[in-house]
Amino acid sequence: MKILNWFFIFTGLCGLIGVRAFEGSLFYDPFLDYFHEVDKNLPFPFFEWGKLILGYLFRFGLNLFFSCVIIHFIFKNRQWTMQGAILMMIIFVITFPIYLYCIADRFEIGYLFSFYMRRFVIQPLILLLIIPMFYYRRQVDTSKDNK
Repeated sequence: MKILNWFFIFTGLCGLIGVRAFEGSLFYDPFLDYFHEVDKNLPFPFFEWGKLILGYLFRFGLNLFFSCVIIHFIFKNRQWTMQGAILMMIIFVITFPIYLYCIADRFEIGYLFSFYMRRFVIQPLILLLIIPMFYYRRQVDTSKDNK
């Protein structure tokens, strides 16, 4: 049974890596090249709002799915998986409109600020906080049970 858990965790990790590795062909994102270049003087890319928003939502959905697979098979707790998904959605709901505002403002707020807002939108960074948080929670629950 542990082998199957590790298989699903590995599959989730491969899914997240695949989303990142194939981002250029899977998603509509004219800002990929813009942010890959170090030159802040590049012309602002042309984009279509509808396609851009749908591309980000699709990418978020894939990242959310693979992140939930990882959380579920690490902790085997459906409630924690749901809590992790809700936390990731809350972060997305906060950062996505801010990033869209940065795009509408043509990154006048600041290039680095826009860059990092984009990271929260397109990468499952919150997963790096959720997993240690749940490990700590499990340790606290285990120590309470032993008393």
